[in-house]
Amino acid sequence: MQVKETLSEGLKREYEVVITAADLDQRVNTKLEEIKDRVNIAGFRPGKVPMSHLKRVYGKSVMSEVIQDAVNNSNQKIVDDGKFKLAMEPKVTLAAEDEASVKQLMEGKSDLSYKVAMEILPKIEFPDFKKIKVTRPTTQTSDADVDQAVGKIAEANQQYEEKNGKAEQGDQVTIDFKGSIDGTPFDGGAAEDAPLVLGSNTFIPGFEDQLVGVAAGDEKDITVKFPDDYGAAQLAGKDAVFAIKVKKVEKPKKTEIDEEFAKNVGAESLAKLKEQVRERIQRDFNSVSRAKAKRAVLDALDAEMKFAAPPSLVEQEFDTVWKAVTNDMTNRKVTWADEDTTEDEAKAEYRRIADRRVRLGLAIAELGEKNNIEVSQDELTRAMVEQARQFPGQEQQIWDMFRKNPQAVAGIRAPLFEDKVIDFILELADVSDKPVSREELLADDDETTSRPKFGKGKKAKK
Repeated sequence: MQVKETLSEGLKREYEVVITAADLDQRVNTKLEEIKDRVNIAGFRPGKVPMSHLKRVYGKSVMSEVIQDAVNNSNQKIVDDGKFKLAMEPKVTLAAEDEASVKQLMEGKSDLSYKVAMEILPKIEFPDFKKIKVTRPTTQTSDADVDQAVGKIAEANQQYEEKNGKAEQGDQVTIDFKGSIDGTPFDGGAAEDAPLVLGSNTFIPGFEDQLVGVAAGDEKDITVKFPDDYGAAQLAGKDAVFAIKVKKVEKPKKTEIDEEFAKNVGAESLAKLKEQVRERIQRDFNSVSRAKAKRAVLDALDAEMKFAAPPSLVEQEFDTVWKAVTNDMTNRKVTWADEDTTEDEAKAEYRRIADRRVRLGLAIAELGEKNNIEVSQDELTRAMVEQARQFPGQEQQIWDMFRKNPQAVAGIRAPLFEDKVIDFILELADVSDKPVSREELLADDDETTSRPKFGKGKKAKK
């Protein structure tokens, strides 16, 4: 095998490789020797078929295998000799492209000559993690936080009592309704004994407002227009008439947050309910605190490790991010002018984000490998079970999806692995806790280097 390096530029490498016809012929003969005892050819006993005849019958198919193996083995030798880690699969271009040249090669009458282009991973040097300073914001749950959360539970479990009089905003009306467009009823446009809290914006715009002032026993027609972006395309932008019959009008009943209320929402006592709420809030605070510490670690790595990322990986990541961004803008029906930028400026910003993501991903992967950080099967299983629990009644379908789809499992494993690597860094880093207010902890920092500095819509994150 003859190998000549023709390009060494950044992370790109290109080589010209030649494997002689004699070498290929020897490999073909070796493979034919391996199969001659197993083939059955009319007129010959097993193992007694002449090599020349075997070549006539199986030569081309065996040569195809030999060429594929030769290319793979030669490329692997280049990688091993250079001590490379590949960013992408090598791109192979055969010198024999026309039909006559390919025929000569397959018949063993010419050398195998090809070019191979490789993109390699960069060598990564890690900073001294003990010198990385991380400030972790922390907040403790206050009694006011607990009272506010319990109040929201009360709102979610609001009880109503019958009202003699006309419906006002905040009241609940129970209605029968039948909807039609141009006099024709439409699917999903009718219901009986439907409870509706006025002001909840549960129905399409204008529907609830026209029920203010109704009383039990009233009947009326109301006209509304479905939004242009309504989910059912056949209804979007259409004017509809709803025939309404008011069955009942109720006003909100004052909720006493006491022992009875606590038991009604499934707690042993009011004190136990508040304890559970406090624990849940604190878990949420701790989760946000950790997320901000993680972001600080990633920002520190981004600042300290300015190695070049493989262009092909950056381009792949950019394509993924850009597709998500443009799809989101299409769904929201906004333009780049609405986002206070131009398409070119946005592309430049999202390429920066893609470059950051790739570099951080490579750094995390190598750091995990060097320190034998792995996601155990138990950890993976627990995460999969937790994911399945988020879809009540569909747990078995979600579990089957994981069982049949390795990519879905990889999607669960990747963030677990990343979190374990971040925890490894946090154990080494100089971490200081900073008590902050609830508002400061929950504030979103749009100035982070992982997000675009423009726009009002989705923010890309890493």
